[in-house]
Amino acid sequence: MLPVARTRRTAQNTQHTYPLSCRIHDVKTYPVQSPQGATVLIYGHENGITLVWRGGKRLKAPKPPKEKQNGANSGDAVMIIDSDDEAPAAALPFVDKPEFEDTPTANASALPAIIQTLDLALGTAALSVGVLPMTHCTPEDAGWNGVDVFQNKLVFTVACATSDVYVITLPLTPPSHESKARPELRQNLLAGNVGRGVWGESLAILGGQSRPCGGVAITVFKPKPGSQSSSSEENTTLVGPHAIVAAHSREASGTLRLWSVPLDTKPGTITRHNPFQTEYLPAPLTSISFNPSHITQLLAVSSSHAVRIFDYTLGSVPEDNSDGPFPAEGSWLLSLYPPFARGSVMSTTRKPILAAKWIAYGHAILTLLADGQWGIWDIDGASPSTSTAGAGGSLFSKANAALRGSAITAFNVTGHLEGTSPLRNPATQKSPAAPGSGGEFVPMTPHTRRDALAATIAGGSEKLAAVKGGIDVIQAPPTRGTGLGEESALLWLGGADPIVSVVPVISRFWDSQLRRAGGGGVNLWSGAQPTRMIRLTELGTGLLGERCTGAVGIPRAARPAPATNRDGTPSDNGTSNASEGLPIEVLIQGESRIVIVHESEDSGASLTTRLLGARKKPRADITVAKAILTYPRQQKPNSVAFNLSVSRPSGGLLRPRGAVKGLFDNVDESMEVLPSTEPIEEDQALSSQPRNPGFLFGNDLSYAADVLDDESEAEARDVDQEILDIMEIDRELEQMESERDRGTKRVFFEEG
Repeated sequence: MLPVARTRRTAQNTQHTYPLSCRIHDVKTYPVQSPQGATVLIYGHENGITLVWRGGKRLKAPKPPKEKQNGANSGDAVMIIDSDDEAPAAALPFVDKPEFEDTPTANASALPAIIQTLDLALGTAALSVGVLPMTHCTPEDAGWNGVDVFQNKLVFTVACATSDVYVITLPLTPPSHESKARPELRQNLLAGNVGRGVWGESLAILGGQSRPCGGVAITVFKPKPGSQSSSSEENTTLVGPHAIVAAHSREASGTLRLWSVPLDTKPGTITRHNPFQTEYLPAPLTSISFNPSHITQLLAVSSSHAVRIFDYTLGSVPEDNSDGPFPAEGSWLLSLYPPFARGSVMSTTRKPILAAKWIAYGHAILTLLADGQWGIWDIDGASPSTSTAGAGGSLFSKANAALRGSAITAFNVTGHLEGTSPLRNPATQKSPAAPGSGGEFVPMTPHTRRDALAATIAGGSEKLAAVKGGIDVIQAPPTRGTGLGEESALLWLGGADPIVSVVPVISRFWDSQLRRAGGGGVNLWSGAQPTRMIRLTELGTGLLGERCTGAVGIPRAARPAPATNRDGTPSDNGTSNASEGLPIEVLIQGESRIVIVHESEDSGASLTTRLLGARKKPRADITVAKAILTYPRQQKPNSVAFNLSVSRPSGGLLRPRGAVKGLFDNVDESMEVLPSTEPIEEDQALSSQPRNPGFLFGNDLSYAADVLDDESEAEARDVDQEILDIMEIDRELEQMESERDRGTKRVFFEEG
């Protein structure tokens, strides 16, 4: 049964929640689409891994089984007498031939449906999943580094709780409904386990470690003809492409191992491999990732020390006695050091490094620190601004022959995530003012969450070690012809109130930060969306109280071609419009659910537009949905006229102005205005007195108090949306106040 999403809409985004029946440990997006156009998601859970095909063309409904008709003509029946000497005929192997519909499930603006899921049981929990660091593309363009196996195969690695590491090769096409309903899968509960070849998969078991791995990474290596491998006991010649897998663990003081696995194995085979390199480290690593361009370079992050670059093809000694294509020990090329943590006294502790990823296609590094600071290290001069790149922006440029700083490697550009101000200087926070310090109950509001976050980290920089976070970089395919596509980044800090920020286009954001640091004109309030970092708000709506344990990006479906001018050239210099929204979807990983966040249509509006609520979605476009949807409230009049004048209208040169009708004024215009000649009773005498045109509503106050409430008007009000608007205005005002306090003021004095 395919999972069904529960949709919730906030002021900024729309969140689709998929509740699962198991605890999730890791989620990854596979970079190659399936042949019918689906995006493949891989997540590890308590019993193994699950693959989800999302979007693209649907599978055709399964054909109903043929039923035998009673009373059929027995004249056509043929009796076959089996001999005892003949052996029973062997059953033919099942060949899966999935069929798809002609049209995709939805357009680019709708939510892609889940086409198929596949559970691969490993018998243990899958803690970490690793995929190839290649550009997101279609199967036709998946010939990465001259390896064609990625055009029809899924290749990924999994680290389990039993200290085992697997490399799984699986068909890229989703299995059909008939394949999942085979009788042999119902007869044997272990028939669907990985390695039996039921789904056309092959399994490689990587040994050598004695403790569970904290993270894995995978890349590809195509050996030269005549090279030999030392990964086995006997030296064998490497034939065909190989997958290079790296894994780190807390064995000893920290261990890094690398394996070489051939990719041309047949389905249903199980192979075992030993590591060809083992590096013993002074401290355990936090995360690792291979370079997408220089495939032999590995980025290793040590949270409390530095970010280092490792190359497994360069020997650490000039004369290496290894018989294979790889040396016995690799080389550490570079170490990048973060700044020191702030405190009441001089601190000798560096800020913990949460994550570091390659950007600019392997020529720069994006880093996230525990206090919310992010920074970019320009390794190969990949800065988009040519003026700053040639002035010492690169660490290895001629103008900058050495690293800038002996103890701290300076960032090319740096900043802080929105909402991390309490993390920057925990020593200045007042712990008695934190909620819960006096033992009283304090409700959770945006202000108390901020104070609670400050209270948890108050007392020293060592508390920053408990902060969890990460980075995910998404490489989009090129929009036109050949070349490199744009890159997007996703930065997150986990917890009960997570902070998730998206950089739509890294190159344009990097360039805007350089111009801002150099004094260029950058409008922080109404700038284009790709030039600024966008924070996703109200994520607790979809998580439903669970903690955020991870976040990854999913490339959005291809959009229509941009508008062109009369001469055929693209308008706006080929750049995307800010109204198109984010180029990626954000997948938030909870403890037992997955939340996919879509940006709303009005989230790209400026600050003034969002505060005034000028862009509202009409309720006529709302369709019936099986979800809890929160819509904007109805339009109300801008002003209401009240006439509080106590003077009566008089004639003269000026024409008497008609009295303005009050809110509670129900006076009939057809009533008599001439005095009556009939006897006047006491009640009529009171009513015949001239009325005050200014306070006519005072006579109807008692009547208005007895009128029943209009239930239709009460139902039309959206209290949740009104609260969200108030919270958004409060957050924007706080941000404006912080920007004003942080800005510099220039004062000019006239000379007398």
